[in-house]
Amino acid sequence: MIEFFQSGVETYWWLPVVVAFGISALTSTGGISGAFVLLPFQVSVLGFTGPAVSPTNLIYNIVAIPSGVWRYHKEKRMVWPLAWVTIIGTLPGVFIGALVRIKYLPDPVSFKFFAGLVLLYLGVRLILDLIKRGKPQTKTKIVNFDVKPLEFNFKRIGFEFNGRAYYAGTLPLAALSFVVGIIGGTYGIGGGAIIAPFFVAVFGLPVYTVAGAALLGTFITSVAGVLFYTVIAPFYADTGLAITPDWLLGLMFGLGGAAGIYLGARMQKFIKENFIKLLLVIIILFVAGKYIVGFFA
Repeated sequence: MIEFFQSGVETYWWLPVVVAFGISALTSTGGISGAFVLLPFQVSVLGFTGPAVSPTNLIYNIVAIPSGVWRYHKEKRMVWPLAWVTIIGTLPGVFIGALVRIKYLPDPVSFKFFAGLVLLYLGVRLILDLIKRGKPQTKTKIVNFDVKPLEFNFKRIGFEFNGRAYYAGTLPLAALSFVVGIIGGTYGIGGGAIIAPFFVAVFGLPVYTVAGAALLGTFITSVAGVLFYTVIAPFYADTGLAITPDWLLGLMFGLGGAAGIYLGARMQKFIKENFIKLLLVIIILFVAGKYIVGFFA
C-alpha cells in the first residue's frame, strides 16, 4: 500500500497504473483520453473528492496523451486544422471552468447532472447514427486512412478521407470547443470525452479522423488547466479547499494511460467504425446514468 499525501488517498501502488491502462486503451480508439471515466473512479473508489481531483485528472492527460497523438501523426491521421480550432476555442473555456469548479461547485452534484444530460444527448445521437447507417462498415486497407487537407479558413474546414470530402464550419466548431472547455476545466476531463462524440454525431466527421485532433486539444487544455489551478491555489488557502493537484497520483495514472492510449491508437485502424461508436455509446451512457441517478439519490 502507498499513501498519496496531497490527496490523502491510500491504495496499492499498481492500481492507478493498471486502471488507467485499461480505461485509456478502450476509450482512446474514439479520441477520448479516458479522464472522464477515471474521475468517477477517483471519487467513488479512491475517495478523492474536492476541487483538487480535477487538476490531478488533468495531469493524467498531460502524461498519457502524447503517445497517442504521436501515433496518429505518424500514421497521417491527424487533422491539424481541426486540432487548432479545437485548441483555440477550448483554452478560454478551461480557465472559466476552473473558476466555476472552485467558486460555485466545490460539491459538483448539480453540474454532474448537467453533464449527464449532455452526455445522454450525445449517446442518443450516436445510437441514431448507428441505426441510420445500418450494416457495419467493412475493414479498409490502411493506405486509405491517410487524411488530405482541402480547406482551412474562417468559414469552414475541409479534408479528404477514404476518397470522400468532409466539411465543417469553423465558427461552430470553435463555439462548441469553448463550451466544452468550460465543462472540461470544471471536471478535469480536458473536454475530449465530450467533443469527440460531438464531432462524430453532430458534424458527421468520421471517428478515425477526429480522434487525434480531440486528444491533442485535450492535451493542450490540460496543460493550461493544471497551470491555472496551481497558480490560483494560494489564493484559496484560507478557504480550506484543497486545490493543488496530487502530482504523484496523477503521474501514476498518466504512466498507465500513456501505454493504454498508444495501444488504443494503434488498434483503432483495425477496428470497425461502428464498433468504436458502439463502445463510445456504452461508456457515455454509463457515465451519464451514474451522474443523473446520483443527482436524485
